[in-house]
Amino acid sequence: MRPLVPPHVETLKPYVPGKPIEETEREFGLTGVIKLASNENPLGPSPRALEAMRRASANVHLYPDATSFHLVRRLAESLGVQPQEVVLGSGSNELIELLIRTFTTPEDEILLCRNSFSAYRISAQAHGRPFVEVPMREGFQYDLEAMARAVTPRTRLVFLANPDNPTGTAFGRAELEAFLAKVPPEVLVAYDEAYFEFVDWPEYVSGVELFRRFPNLVALRTFSKIHGLAGIRLGYGVMDAKLATYVQRTRMPFNLTVVAQAAGLAALEDVEHVQRTRENNRNGLRYFEAELPKLGIRLTRSHANFVFADFQRSSTELYELLLRKGVIVRPFAGGGFPTCLRISVGTPAENERCVRALKEVLA
Repeated sequence: MRPLVPPHVETLKPYVPGKPIEETEREFGLTGVIKLASNENPLGPSPRALEAMRRASANVHLYPDATSFHLVRRLAESLGVQPQEVVLGSGSNELIELLIRTFTTPEDEILLCRNSFSAYRISAQAHGRPFVEVPMREGFQYDLEAMARAVTPRTRLVFLANPDNPTGTAFGRAELEAFLAKVPPEVLVAYDEAYFEFVDWPEYVSGVELFRRFPNLVALRTFSKIHGLAGIRLGYGVMDAKLATYVQRTRMPFNLTVVAQAAGLAALEDVEHVQRTRENNRNGLRYFEAELPKLGIRLTRSHANFVFADFQRSSTELYELLLRKGVIVRPFAGGGFPTCLRISVGTPAENERCVRALKEVLA
């Protein structure tokens, strides 16, 4: 008999999210636990978004606008693109799923960077798509030259994270443009720039600047990080209008809630909240970059809202010890980095508490 579950699902290792605060407090009998594990905005959402969500909640008995008409147009205006070049998703994760579903078949291959964002590999396997992983080069950096060489006639989709998650590293305009010039036009390149708002590096380039020159490039973004709306799931892709029409065909109707659409519109208007978040993140990165090396911890140069810390010893035990002190960070032993923890930037008080806890457990 044919097995009920196909092999690609039977062998699939699901995404492991960051440990919730409530679970940690229950497990260890703690209060006041802080979470620096999931790259969330420590300042929370925009006050304008909160008020918009409250108002919108009165209409949750109604189906949402299936086209997200107003949000699409406001977003396109802010980006300087056409509405037909924007596709909204329930988080950028849905866009990842949609690109695989829309543009690949089981006979195609998906090209990935090994140990980059695990959702690419998980989504590819969940759809029964074969994938090829190219190792990172020294310094936890994408090896775009090796990835270009790995493209074959079977390659249909490439995922790039810039800045990368979990390492925080980034590659610049020259490297990206050289890579795109080598990729055949029939190969789609998904350029995941979930953390682009935090980048302070002249060499960086957004996919929104390049997708018209390279029509096979899709820029993926999210409201989860800079806008502090991770809990409502809101992301978007910017792409060639012809590609967008096909993604709209496979997108589920009503994929964005009434509350999410209202929050997104309000968040776009709150420039001050974005600026405060950037400033908090800049100061937090500087603090970690100054304090953690004093403890013998190696850091990558982070272009995101977290630091990637190499302890040069098993990080699993350190993670457990930090939990007992009420500090949740993110271990990556299962993601190919057995000596590393990813630590999100929090408020100044949270960052200081994390460093104190690290000093204690490392002592």
